[in-house]
Amino acid sequence: MFWKFDLHTVSQVEKLLERDDVTLKELLDEDDVLQECKAQNQRLLLFLTQDSSLQELISLIIHEPPSDREEKLRYKYANTACELLTCDVSAINDKVGGDDSLLNTLYTFLEQDPPLNPLLASFFSKTFGNLIARKTEQTISFLRKKEGFIALVLKHMDTSAMMDLLLRLISCVEPSGLRHDVLIWLDKEKLIQSLIEFIQPQTDNERQANASQALCDIIRLSRDQVGQQEASDADPLLATLELQQTVECLLKNMFEGEKRDICIVSGTQVLLALLETRKSGVELIDPGSQTLDQLYSVNNSILLGIEPYLKHYRHLLLEPPTMCSMLTSLGVLEEPFGNTRLHACRLMAALLHTRAPRMHRELCQLDMINLLLDLFFKFTWNNFLHVQMEHCVSAILDQTPPCDPVDDEPDLEHTHSHPDTAHTSYGDAEMFSHQDLLSHGRGGMRKGYMGHLTRIANAVVQSVEKGAAQGFITQLINGLPEDYRGRWQKFVDETLAETNKRNAVDLVFSDYQIQQMTANFVDQFGFNDDEFGNTMESMQRSVGWAESGLIWWMKE
Repeated sequence: MFWKFDLHTVSQVEKLLERDDVTLKELLDEDDVLQECKAQNQRLLLFLTQDSSLQELISLIIHEPPSDREEKLRYKYANTACELLTCDVSAINDKVGGDDSLLNTLYTFLEQDPPLNPLLASFFSKTFGNLIARKTEQTISFLRKKEGFIALVLKHMDTSAMMDLLLRLISCVEPSGLRHDVLIWLDKEKLIQSLIEFIQPQTDNERQANASQALCDIIRLSRDQVGQQEASDADPLLATLELQQTVECLLKNMFEGEKRDICIVSGTQVLLALLETRKSGVELIDPGSQTLDQLYSVNNSILLGIEPYLKHYRHLLLEPPTMCSMLTSLGVLEEPFGNTRLHACRLMAALLHTRAPRMHRELCQLDMINLLLDLFFKFTWNNFLHVQMEHCVSAILDQTPPCDPVDDEPDLEHTHSHPDTAHTSYGDAEMFSHQDLLSHGRGGMRKGYMGHLTRIANAVVQSVEKGAAQGFITQLINGLPEDYRGRWQKFVDETLAETNKRNAVDLVFSDYQIQQMTANFVDQFGFNDDEFGNTMESMQRSVGWAESGLIWWMKE
C-alpha cells in the first residue's frame, strides 16, 4: 500500500530564501531560523555568511533598537542575532573570527561611554567569548593589537558581562602555552592591581561587587587549571594575587579612610577565596580522609598581609556599622548582626583552618575566640553566625598540639603557642555551665543556637575520646576549676546524653499509617485501581525512602 499524501514539508525559511529580495530581518522573524542554522542549512548559511549579513547581525547586537517598538519585541532581533552568531556553526565562526573588519565593528561596542546597556553587553560578551573559545588564536591576536583593551573592559566594570568576558580570556584559551601567554599579557596590563583598586569606598557598589567576584573567580580558575596540568609554569595572575603587598593593598583600601559595608564585604570575599584550601572539584565522603594533594597550602605571604589588619576586624566586631532595626517573625531586632560582621566571622574561621600557629597566636592575643563566643550567645537566632562559630571550634579542636622534637609529647610548658585550644576549652566549659543555655530543659523557649551548641558539645566530647589533641584537651579540661568540671560533666552525662538520645529516635510507621499515607497519595494524584495496583511496589519503596530520609534528617 502506498501513501497518497506527501508528508514532506518545506520550511518557511526555505521559501523565503527562494526570493532574491529576502532581507535578514524577514529571516529573523521566523521561529525556526536558529534550528535551520544549527542543522547546517546550506542556503541559509550562504546567506548569513555574506559580509553584509554578518555586518547587520553584529550591528543588531551592539546598537540600541528603535524605541518605538513594543517593549517585549524591542530586543527580539538582537537576541536572535546573538544566538545565530554563537550557535557554534564553523562557517560563521570562521568568517567572523577571520575578518578584522567584522571584529572591529564588534569591538566598537567597548568604545562607547558608560553605562552600557546590560542586555546588549551580555550579547557582546557572549559573542566575543564564543570567538575566544572557537577561534582562539585569531581573536587573541586581534585583542592584543588593540591598545587599551583591558582599560576599556575595566571602564565598563559596572556591567557584569565585562567580568564574564575577562573570565573567558582566563579559562577558555587553549592550548596551555597560548593560555600562559595570555595570562602573562593580562598580568603585564596590571589586571589584578586594577581590580583591587575598584574595592575602595569611593567606588560604586556594582563595580566593587563585580571586581570582587572577578578576583574570586580568577583565584579558583587559576588553581583549578594548575591542578589539572601535570607540569606547568606558575600562574602569573595567581602569583600576583598571593603577594603580600597585594593583600596589604586590598586591606588598606578596606580599612584606611572611610569605611563602607560593601567595601569590607567585597574585600573579605577575596581574602576568603585566597584562604580556601579545598580543591573545588574534590568530593570526599570522609573529611578526615583527605590527602595532601587534595588540599591547597595557603601561601604564607597571604597570612603576613592579613595579620596587621586583624585588629581592624576586631574593632569591626565590637563596633559594627550602624544598621536600622529589622522586623522579624520574633519581633523587632534592634541590633541586626549584619552581613559585614558575618564576613568577619567567616574570615576568622578560615584563618583557624589554615593551621598557622603564628596566625592562631595573633587571634588569641586579640581575644578573638571569646569575642566570637560572646556574639554567639548574644545573637540567639542568627544561625549564619552560629555555623561560623561551630566551624571555629571544629578547627581549633582539630589542631595538633605542639610537640617536643625529642620525646614527641605535647609541649605543655608552651601552651600559649597554641592558646586557642586552651581558650576554647575554657570557653566550652563556660558555655555549657551557663544556666540560660539549659532553659529548654525547664520548659522555656528553646534557644536558637541550641542545635549548634549540641554539635559543638559533641565535638568536644569526641575530641576527649579520640582526636588529634586528645591528651592535650583532656588535660586542659581536668585543669578547669572543680565547679566548672562538675557542671560540664553533669551537662555531658545528663543534658547532652538526653538530647542525643532524643535526636537518635528512629521513626517507625505502622502498617495502618502507611496505608493512610498511600490512600492520601492516591486521592491527591487520582490513580485508578489498575494504575494503583501496578505502582504499589514502587510506592512502598517511596514511602520507605521517605521514612529513612526523615530519620536521617532528625539525626542530623
